[in-house]
Amino acid sequence: MGEFLREHQLNIMLMLSSICGIMAAFVVFTKALPPRRRISMLLMYISAMLLITADRFAYIYRGDPGSKAYYMVRICNFAVFFLSLFIFYAFNDYLTDLYSTEGGLKVLPKRLTIVKLAVLAGIVLLIVSQFTGLYYTFDENNTYRRSSGFIICYLLPMLIFILQLSVIIQYYKRLPKLLSLSLLLFTALPLTASVVQVFAYGLSLTNMALVGMMVALYVFAQVDLSQKNAQAAKREIELLNEEKKQIRILLGQTAYALASAIDAKDGYTHGHSERVAEYSEMIAIEAGKSPMECKEIYFIALLHDVGKIGVPGSIINKTSRLDDAEYEIIKQHTVRGNQILSSITKYPDLSIGAHYHHERYDGKGYPEGLKGEEIPEIARIIAVADAYDAMTSNRSYRKALPQEVVRQEIEKGIGTQFDPEFGRIMLKLIDSDRDYEMRELEAPE
Repeated sequence: MGEFLREHQLNIMLMLSSICGIMAAFVVFTKALPPRRRISMLLMYISAMLLITADRFAYIYRGDPGSKAYYMVRICNFAVFFLSLFIFYAFNDYLTDLYSTEGGLKVLPKRLTIVKLAVLAGIVLLIVSQFTGLYYTFDENNTYRRSSGFIICYLLPMLIFILQLSVIIQYYKRLPKLLSLSLLLFTALPLTASVVQVFAYGLSLTNMALVGMMVALYVFAQVDLSQKNAQAAKREIELLNEEKKQIRILLGQTAYALASAIDAKDGYTHGHSERVAEYSEMIAIEAGKSPMECKEIYFIALLHDVGKIGVPGSIINKTSRLDDAEYEIIKQHTVRGNQILSSITKYPDLSIGAHYHHERYDGKGYPEGLKGEEIPEIARIIAVADAYDAMTSNRSYRKALPQEVVRQEIEKGIGTQFDPEFGRIMLKLIDSDRDYEMRELEAPE
């Protein structure tokens, strides 16, 4: 395995350097990450790309006695050590942001501060090494050689890894599982590689392991973001559904309040709107409408007489026959109802029942004299239910009609006053109501 890595490590380095460059570009366009965390990741990937490139050139030019190689080897080796420390610093900043935001830590562990000091100490020792040969020297063949103090340059990063790893383990459950796992891998594997590299001279195991884990860090971060986005979308859908539910409840309560206000104008129409709504829904169910359509028809029918709010009580409560002028005023309730409900743009169909429920199938109704299927289907349903309730309710001038009479009147009106399909459904409902429960059971006091 070691021989394979020695033989191919330059190609592996080139590949890893390219991957880091690509990851850096991805981070630039990943707007979902918090700004500080994105900057930290960007610095890590750029540093890693430069580190692997410098390490690769250090291996390429080592043993070359030329003047260009002389400078390249020294510059590249310095860059490798410096950029390694800088990656530790950027990762430490990444951890700081992660635990203070998503981890909810108000007081960060002092170990993260110690890491910063350790990085600073490492930079100082690296600079000192350039003049004293503390870490490494170069022989007459321009080849890198470890010095007696080289162990320090390994122990310091290992100390940093251990401090960061201890924080990650302590607060493992503070973060989503994927994020914590990526942090654990980022520190544990390069730490293991550092130990191995002490005994495997000539291999850049630590740097390659570090870059590999940085790729994993980005992938895990993206997976975590995807999961969060999915959860946020699910929560948003739940909130929207809850909002729709509340709107429907509010609409229902408002509709009931309006219906009650309308019926209250005439003591003899108590509960009329609600009964018409129930009969309309029953017809819609028998006609094979969906549950949602049936519920919509119910609320539309509940408000079919809303225009009567503008009709004088003296006309609504008149016990004798209306004259022509009064009848024209009554007829206007369909127009007023349409005007009132048309303003509710979220539910445009609400106005249909109010506007057209007095149209007749033969075209002799009002307000527009529509004929047959020109009349909106909802209005044709409400027209049958409205007429049925008018005949089965007590009025100031008569009691509720017997069920047989009501049936005869509905049958007589099929094809003239009523839509044939919905008229026949009403007959079916009457026939199934053997105890005549579909009527105003109690006269208002």
